[in-house]
Amino acid sequence: MKKLVILALLSLNASAQTCLDDVTETASAEQFVVNTDGTATHTERGLMWMRCSLGQTYSNNDCIGEGDELNWQQALDEAHGYTFAGKSGWRVPNLKELATLTERACVRPAINETVFPSTLSDDYWTSTPAVTDANRAWVVAFFNSSNALKEKRLFVYTRLVRTVD
Repeated sequence: MKKLVILALLSLNASAQTCLDDVTETASAEQFVVNTDGTATHTERGLMWMRCSLGQTYSNNDCIGEGDELNWQQALDEAHGYTFAGKSGWRVPNLKELATLTERACVRPAINETVFPSTLSDDYWTSTPAVTDANRAWVVAFFNSSNALKEKRLFVYTRLVRTVD
């Protein structure tokens, strides 16, 4: 019985973001202008982000539904010609761009949930391919703000970005 209670408590805790109070924020809400159209603009970097993952719908300041898991080529293809919030020019971010969204003071997910609600605590594609292996590309893990190479054939989440006009 004790094991069941402990497992139940662990599963409840596994879905909640955990942040450390004594660590300086790396992606504070003040760095972004949160727009009413489901986008957020990082003014210092000149980038506009979709607040939700591809496959989710932005509604009432939240991201509803499940994100789409795509392989790397599908993510690139989906971004090509994508229109959102009346804007075009959306693309899969490169590794450096996507890494700027990670909140290193938090895990599960390692992102500012005020700006990017309902972000999945999982890997997200970047457009950055591996230099030495044509079958791999970089991902950013919003579980713990790490990055790694993944095989392009694997199915991973995606968040799009565009350069501000």
